[in-house]
Amino acid sequence: MVTVLGVDACPGGWLAVELRDGRFAQARAVTTLRSLLPVAAAGGVEVVAVDMPLGLLDAGWRRADAEAAALLGPRRGSVFRVPPRAVWQEETYDDARRRCRALTGAGLSRQTWGLAPKLREANACLAEPGGDRLREVHPEVSFRALAGGTPLLARKKSWAGQTARRALLATAGIVLPDDLGDAGRTPPDDVLDAAAAAWTAHQIALDRARPLPDPPEHDAEGRPVAIWH
Repeated sequence: MVTVLGVDACPGGWLAVELRDGRFAQARAVTTLRSLLPVAAAGGVEVVAVDMPLGLLDAGWRRADAEAAALLGPRRGSVFRVPPRAVWQEETYDDARRRCRALTGAGLSRQTWGLAPKLREANACLAEPGGDRLREVHPEVSFRALAGGTPLLARKKSWAGQTARRALLATAGIVLPDDLGDAGRTPPDDVLDAAAAAWTAHQIALDRARPLPDPPEHDAEGRPVAIWH
């Protein structure tokens, strides 16, 4: 049995959707990503796919984000460019913005800086026991793959967008129940994103997924920096 997790950041922490042999098994909300790693190890989880940048470069912008944006076309706005590691080590937005401009020649949006707490948490997990199971994904890239290579035009927070995404997951065999228990308090777009991440995790486990870029870049520790799809 192939068991995987798809994880999305959500209010209060993280939402994890578990698939077993490509089918929905359960969803759980947790406060820290780190808490999922021993659970994954104990449960034989092969891949934990996370919708969060994993792997930071010492200089320049990541190719992964540029290639994902190009792939998504009209949905490219859902991809944030991830600046170098030193930018994320700053304590305030103003300092991070100045460091980003000094290193890249471009500024940093407040929306991108809003990723800082979860991005730092996720990247710290790479060095934890079980961190080798983590892979970066982007839900819109995953949904594009589910749709046969066509980006979805309807926004994920809209009724049309959520209906389309849930239908794509169901067609792939991932039928999300109406009752998710405690996890059901999570916003619906986060549930859909976690499920899409889980689908990609299953593709990775089966060696059917590919990285953006291909081959990946690598961070200072030699870990791949790529978005899988």
